[in-house]
Amino acid sequence: MPMLSVFDPRHTVAPPGYSRWLIPTAALAVHVCIGQVYATSVYKNSLIAHFDVSQTAIGAIFSIAIVMLGSSAAVGGRWVERNGPRRAMFVSACFWATGFLVGALGIATQQLWLLYLGYGVIGGIGLGIGYISPVSTLIKWFPDRPGLATGLAIMGFGGGALVAGPLARQLLSLYDSGYNPSNPAAVASGHALVALFVTFGIGYFVIMMFGPFNVRVPAPDWRPAGFDPASVATRPLVTTASVSASNAVRTRSFWLLWIVLFCNVTAGIGILEQASPMIQDFFRDNGTATTVSVTAAAGFVGVLSLFNMAGRFVWSTTSDLIGRKPIYMVYLGVGMVLYLLLAVAGHSATALFVLIAAAIISFYGGGFATMPAYLRDLFGTFQVGAIHGRILTAWSAAGVAGPLIVNGILDTQGKPGTLTAAAYRPALFTMVGILAIGFIANLLVRAVPERFHEPNRGPTSPVAKATVTEPVALGPDSRPPAPPRVGNQTGRLWLSWLLVAVLLGYGIVQTVITAAKLFTG
Repeated sequence: MPMLSVFDPRHTVAPPGYSRWLIPTAALAVHVCIGQVYATSVYKNSLIAHFDVSQTAIGAIFSIAIVMLGSSAAVGGRWVERNGPRRAMFVSACFWATGFLVGALGIATQQLWLLYLGYGVIGGIGLGIGYISPVSTLIKWFPDRPGLATGLAIMGFGGGALVAGPLARQLLSLYDSGYNPSNPAAVASGHALVALFVTFGIGYFVIMMFGPFNVRVPAPDWRPAGFDPASVATRPLVTTASVSASNAVRTRSFWLLWIVLFCNVTAGIGILEQASPMIQDFFRDNGTATTVSVTAAAGFVGVLSLFNMAGRFVWSTTSDLIGRKPIYMVYLGVGMVLYLLLAVAGHSATALFVLIAAAIISFYGGGFATMPAYLRDLFGTFQVGAIHGRILTAWSAAGVAGPLIVNGILDTQGKPGTLTAAAYRPALFTMVGILAIGFIANLLVRAVPERFHEPNRGPTSPVAKATVTEPVALGPDSRPPAPPRVGNQTGRLWLSWLLVAVLLGYGIVQTVITAAKLFTG
């Protein structure tokens, strides 16, 4: 179709003078939208009441979406590399929006399987494609600061819940006058849930289309002003060679990093999944009444959301200064100490508990954001997006393992509402052991042996043939004529960053208001 030819990879190469600071806005527009997956708990009780099913039946929707995220990222990684970020972002937006609309149909007809199919499967595919779509492109635009670039984008995924959570509550109260968002036990009507899903589907599609509008890939011979590739190549573990996705999974370093990501995510999810009941249980008097109110517990969840988002940017940017391997030693090594402190001293003061938990979650977020840059260091930029997609299967596995470990241990300690800080210690000590495994795996990461390098894919080798459509692989004789140089982009930059700032600013303000209740509620 001629109209869709705009998504052809050959039309995605940036013209001379194109500002690379437009690329993070494209990534953020997509990631803020798909980050809604972390806000499904807002309407979980309403779905349970509407379908008259168990928590497990509704919780499966989130699990299916996360499994499909990892699966589609792994399977679709090569497709994303071949077709470029513009087409990938468009496809992601279509799947994500369709998932909401099919889910709305399931709610309207009370067919739970349609909600599984829509939000879980179809939406999950949009999640996976959308999550990896900007990563490779950002790394190519920011070879001098890959940690900052990926941190900016993946920060948006963490910030998506900050936006979607309060927005969902406000929309539900708008569509259902009897719904009180300040009441934790309140449930919205079926028609309000249908309207919410339709609103999200249409609204997110519109916002996500800013991604294809702004995203471009740099020309093969482009580099930032003043950037010397040799200065990066001298750092430990950083290669100038290229490793394909199929070869990467044959290396020991890939599977060591898989273990690193799995361990870091498993430990972090152990806190996130139990955040609200955990802080109440830690400050329960003799297994009966808790000194932390439901409102204050919601504030604690807000604090964790802020640190999850901030950690993705701050720690990933820090990795540009100290290196990827050292920063993971911080995530995992300091994380072990923090889990021990939480187990033995977390119950002594609310402020101490919150501080420790917030630091742990910042490492959890940082681990996600730093991984693409770590992969770029080890395997080069050739198919880093596809490699990133495959390593995200560790996220899917951890998303199942983390809650199973924590909930399984807590089930042996007593019933919900009667647990104390002591009941959490076996689970927290288990997380220390899991982080120790990740710490050892990170220590064992080494440079990729030359036998896995792609021949003729060196930094100065123009090997692309005329049949290659991957925009970043186009050689000087095969890429289309360079488009005319762009003019002043100040207005476009301001508008793009304003959109992102309004979205994230709304979420941050709403979350700060909620987080304040931890100290006032």
